[in-house]
Amino acid sequence: MISDTQKQEFIDRGFLQLTEVVPRGMCDAALQAINHSIGNVGKTGGDPERFTVDQFCYELANQPMMIDVFNKTGVRQAADALMGEGCMLPVERVQIAPRFPLAPDQEPPGLHGHIDGIGGGNNGTAKGIYTRSFTLFAVVYLADVPETESGNFTVWPGSHWELQEYFRDVGHEVLSQGVPHIHHAQEPVMITGKAGDIVLAHHLIQHEGGYNLSPNVRHALICRLRHRDWVAPGYDAYTNIWDEWSGLKELRD
Repeated sequence: MISDTQKQEFIDRGFLQLTEVVPRGMCDAALQAINHSIGNVGKTGGDPERFTVDQFCYELANQPMMIDVFNKTGVRQAADALMGEGCMLPVERVQIAPRFPLAPDQEPPGLHGHIDGIGGGNNGTAKGIYTRSFTLFAVVYLADVPETESGNFTVWPGSHWELQEYFRDVGHEVLSQGVPHIHHAQEPVMITGKAGDIVLAHHLIQHEGGYNLSPNVRHALICRLRHRDWVAPGYDAYTNIWDEWSGLKELRD
């Protein structure tokens, strides 16, 4: 499913887009449930003891129609091609991630990006705490995103390499102070695509959900996939970023 050329692209850039991986019917079923929940349930699920705030579609995140998008489609085969055959742990919960349009007269914010697992006090982790809790992002577009500035999943190509070198220089402990701000050699890429397209991205790539100047909600499912050998807190992978990628070993040797 993934060629050696594509694997090398992932190694170099830290992300890879694959088209038509998830069947349109599965995307539509998930999207129908999401839109119903947004309109009829609203934001729920906040819990100060878990450092979480209310969010849309909280009640859907572990439902079969959502997790099957990752467990029972080509997403699994693609992830295994990178991490190693049979290495992707089954998905139990997803992030449902609508990106709503800005107000018509609102100026777009700048793009800054972040890496996951750094405690903010409202994102599931307390301030000052950090953890590397997954191996690979998988982002599935549920509806077409044909243009940039439309809430696109946005990445900084090559930033996984830059961050590895940064953490080797200063130590990953710096993450207890928050998101590091370092210069990246390449400009961010706002990824366009169609319903059923996926983006696979390294856990250490700088990324964000971009601002949305379009008239449409950007609908996507996001899952943070774990390698079966992952062990908490996973700090070693900040400075040795290819430890859980046996599918790439021949190209890296």
